[in-house]
Amino acid sequence: MATHAERSFDLAPGTRLLRKQLHEDWGGRRQGGISPSSASPNVFIFWEPAIGEKHGYYDEFRADGSFYYTGKGQYGDQKMHDANAALLNHVRDGRSVHLFSGAGGEVEYVTELEIDAESPYYETEGPETGEGPLRRVFVFKFHPIGGDAPAGRSKLDGVLEPGVSEVPIENRWTERFFVNPSGEEYEAERREQTLVLDFENYLRREGHDAARLKIVPAGEKRPIFCDIYDKTSGLLIEAKGTVARDALRMAIGQLMDYRRFAADGTQLAVLVPERPRADLLDLLQSTGLHAIWPDGDRFSSTGPDL
Repeated sequence: MATHAERSFDLAPGTRLLRKQLHEDWGGRRQGGISPSSASPNVFIFWEPAIGEKHGYYDEFRADGSFYYTGKGQYGDQKMHDANAALLNHVRDGRSVHLFSGAGGEVEYVTELEIDAESPYYETEGPETGEGPLRRVFVFKFHPIGGDAPAGRSKLDGVLEPGVSEVPIENRWTERFFVNPSGEEYEAERREQTLVLDFENYLRREGHDAARLKIVPAGEKRPIFCDIYDKTSGLLIEAKGTVARDALRMAIGQLMDYRRFAADGTQLAVLVPERPRADLLDLLQSTGLHAIWPDGDRFSSTGPDL
């Protein structure tokens, strides 16, 4: 019987087998998404979108024909060693990368992959397992070899073109969606959404034209969104469901980020559920930001008339 090292990898795309049998025949780790083999010159990766997307990982074929796969490491910043280094350096090390659909039990062989020589990976953010804090993750870029790639079916195609575009306010895409789509909404976020929709309705009644800005900075792989862009008054708005200091400080940082992409003369404002106390109004005004809050059936502002 041929040993692991002697037996060449001879599975055809579409072949189904038990993952246990795969590792018995060619070695590799029996658990985890990335499985380098010490018994044969192969690295196996396992693709289960339903699991990955719960953590904000979009492992998939995209419209450019490439396959993008998130690195190993569930806690803290991912490091470029062990299984991640095995993927990055597989060509140099004389190893082949093979993609399987499924994570355990029966899996299906998809295709052989080769790392992109010029842009082998990019860095982005993702939550720790268990909806923990954001940390750095690696996303590797591969090209299928020896056959046609499956049709691209990415949720991100058309979303990640660098630049600024308008999207409807009722489109509730948020940065959180692209990082942790399975996360529970916090009460403050529910209040924030209600506040945004109430203010949008008010602007429409007043004859204003409003939308949201979707911004994809050059080199980034995740869009950012302002909550409201009042095109009539040239006002870029970030909403918060509370007037707590931490929330307003976060809004300041977000608005300063958005401002780099806005038209000259655009003003910035924070939409909150009530008038902030004096010290926090001073904080906003010291950074050139306005505050907006409900006032009966209207909205009041420290800045332009609404």
